[in-house]
Amino acid sequence: MTVFGNTGKILEVDLTNEKTSVLKPDPEIYRNYVGGSGLAARLLFDQLTEELDPLSPENPLGFFTGPLSGTKTP
Repeated sequence: MTVFGNTGKILEVDLTNEKTSVLKPDPEIYRNYVGGSGLAARLLFDQLTEELDPLSPENPLGFFTGPLSGTKTP
């Protein structure tokens, strides 16, 4: 699967250490989880543990857009 533009890249921002990194998930993940909500659920699920306090600074927060964002689709 070929991806173009910003597709295939996820910006990770560490607010505690003031660092950024670009993640490039395996293209297979885009076949399995279409759209912002599906992709977000998978990626956030991979980072969560049962021991993680919901209000701790280590808890991830994600902002994801869907495949129709920025188009003329209503």
